[in-house]
Amino acid sequence: MAVNGEEFQKRVKASLLRHIKAIEKLVARGLYFWDYGNAFLIECQRAGADLLAEGATDSKSFKYPSYFQHIMGDIFSMGFGPFRWVCTSGNPADLKKTDEIAAQVIKDLSKLNVPKGVLQQYEDNRHWIENAEKHQLVVGTQARILYSDQQGRSSIALAFNKAVKDGLVSAPIVISRDHHDVSGTDSPYRETANITDGSAYCADMAIQNVIGDALRGATWVSIHNGGGVGWGDVINGGFGMFLDGSEDAARRAEAMLNWDVANGVSRRSWSGNDCAYEAIERTQQRVQGLRVTMPNRIEDETVLENLF
Repeated sequence: MAVNGEEFQKRVKASLLRHIKAIEKLVARGLYFWDYGNAFLIECQRAGADLLAEGATDSKSFKYPSYFQHIMGDIFSMGFGPFRWVCTSGNPADLKKTDEIAAQVIKDLSKLNVPKGVLQQYEDNRHWIENAEKHQLVVGTQARILYSDQQGRSSIALAFNKAVKDGLVSAPIVISRDHHDVSGTDSPYRETANITDGSAYCADMAIQNVIGDALRGATWVSIHNGGGVGWGDVINGGFGMFLDGSEDAARRAEAMLNWDVANGVSRRSWSGNDCAYEAIERTQQRVQGLRVTMPNRIEDETVLENLF
């Protein structure tokens, strides 16, 4: 790669073409294939593979879907994504206590009147966190990942902060999230692949999230490029929040998380995702002062009739 960059690129493209040829052969035999969104399909196309869908009107309408279009899009639109926390003590006992706290919060949320899909997510993630210690699912230094929605993240963060205050854990807790999340990333082949109003290629949301998180009291924020899909194809915005048990930390965590999740859910509701529409309406009823301009529902056929 360093000595002969052109030859390196040539061999990478040859490898991609061999890879997609094998996939297409398996698909012809009945394999169901979707793209993870890590720029595999676009790079195969750039290498010369014919991957456009039949009747495609643009150069990026591939015949194979992104897993976001078929699997993750609705989950993110409900507000669920990989919420993270780190026990700064490095003590496994503290991590165990946070697991118990998170599980109890989810149990309480499961008693609320929520849509069936939301309840299923709560139950799946309660099962996950209750078994995390048994399966030794430690990420980094006494850290955990748990998919949760806006209400779950806020409730868990406040419960963690109270646990620090009450001495149930021995040191402060840092909360964060993955960039592979509801609002933190603009990535037209992955995180925003199912946003179909034409804005999937805009790179505004990550910046908006970072600015909004900073103004609402995040301990730190970050903007970076790449994020698993290649430089130039994605913008990621992240945050960290230090929970030290204080009333100020509780206030900032709640204000920031209300914005950090709701921003992306709002965008998804504007693009016509029913799960996001329901989620942001429910969030507005619960969060005082949150006001989102809701889209008017118009069927595609109605738009076409008025255009032509």
